[in-house]
Amino acid sequence: EEAVFLRKKITLVRAFSLLIGSMVGSGIFISPKGVLKNSGSVGFSLVVWFACGLLSMFGALCYAELGTRITKSGGHYIYILETLGPLPSFLFLWAEFFAIRPANSAVVSLAFGRYMLEPFFAPCAAPVPAVKLVSLLGYYMVLTLNSWSVTWSARLQTALSIVKLLALALIIVPGMMLLAQGHTENFQDAFDRRSLVLDKLPLAFYAGMFAYSGWFQTSFVREELVRPERNIPLAVIVSVITVIVGYMLTNVSYYTVLGTQDVLASPAVAVSFVQRAFKSLISVVPVLVALSCFGTMNGGIFTFSRTLFVASREGQWPPLFSMIHIRRHTPLPAVMLMFPLVTAMVCIGDIYHLMNFFSFSRWLFIGLATLGLIVHRHRHPELRSPFEVPLFVPVSFTIICLFTVAMSFYSDPVNISIGCTVVLSGFPVYYLIIHRQMSSRCRSPFYYLTHKLQLLLEVVQQEIKTY
Repeated sequence: EEAVFLRKKITLVRAFSLLIGSMVGSGIFISPKGVLKNSGSVGFSLVVWFACGLLSMFGALCYAELGTRITKSGGHYIYILETLGPLPSFLFLWAEFFAIRPANSAVVSLAFGRYMLEPFFAPCAAPVPAVKLVSLLGYYMVLTLNSWSVTWSARLQTALSIVKLLALALIIVPGMMLLAQGHTENFQDAFDRRSLVLDKLPLAFYAGMFAYSGWFQTSFVREELVRPERNIPLAVIVSVITVIVGYMLTNVSYYTVLGTQDVLASPAVAVSFVQRAFKSLISVVPVLVALSCFGTMNGGIFTFSRTLFVASREGQWPPLFSMIHIRRHTPLPAVMLMFPLVTAMVCIGDIYHLMNFFSFSRWLFIGLATLGLIVHRHRHPELRSPFEVPLFVPVSFTIICLFTVAMSFYSDPVNISIGCTVVLSGFPVYYLIIHRQMSSRCRSPFYYLTHKLQLLLEVVQQEIKTY
């Protein structure tokens, strides 16, 4: 009865909530341990946290300009496709689907399960099987909601963004009160150079950047944004500044209450903090943290499904995944595709190994996307974007990303080599299937199966261009 396409339902407030809800998740509650472990001291870890925030701001500004130059949804994928070509964009898609996104979702899901169960088992650690079961239940709930309604997913994201900021406030306020009372003993010898190991710093940056990751989320839903030329830069700048201030104050609060050894020994830093500083909220904060992780899962599914949707529309992914449910107006096949891999990684994975595993691929392709901005400017000097950043911003961000990726081979060669292998395994797939099919314009070999699944899922191709 009406045209089937993705509606523009992401307002400025929802864009801000999407960014805040994606950035403030499991990272600030689990990454302090990884940052401290690989930076060596309290002082250097705080420097890493601030540097990661500044680097995230540079990246966010680059993506804001890309979002005003390139009007399609799809985030990293579409930016690499439009600026560097189909091969690197497919390699990103391949790595994103088989490594980056399922590992990222598994990390956030496991953090959700751990914090959700923490109050029931304290002071003991929650059993690992129970954590993984609750993690999967949470992920499946978000998956179902995103399949059901775009509007309700966006409303949930807005509500949980408020919860996330409340969770940070409950950590920041008591920490600042103790700091004002003179509890500075944990900051003595804050910059102890003896514990600094330079070849571990890339892993510290990976842990910190994981906590900030999410600043690029509006680029995935560009076609569904209201007034994107105005709202993308505005939402990005306000949200990243908010998160930098919140993260720095949160880490200072952690170190005011917990010593170095306490942070390194804690499986859940926020819970250890509350046990020491604010015992009356011992059962409240873990639940707030779990809800924060829930919001990050929601934002991740919401945005990555649009990458698969756009890749399918561009002919680099099976055509079924560019289809929309005829009544719900959600990209149902793209939303549902991730759950087998995420389920497998939650069942077999460990948070910190998974973090290193997917960080290599993620930052490699983000660096390539901002390199694409430089290339696009050079190729099309006549195109004026409504939002432009100084050239040194994309140049410095690209160099830092690619340098950190190169250095990480020395820091964690096993996990990084696995991530590199996953990326390189996309080469034969591209040349044997994707390149040949796009060159010959032949019908997909899975046409019959696609048709049957289309009838089963009640989905059709988008009828109106939104870019």
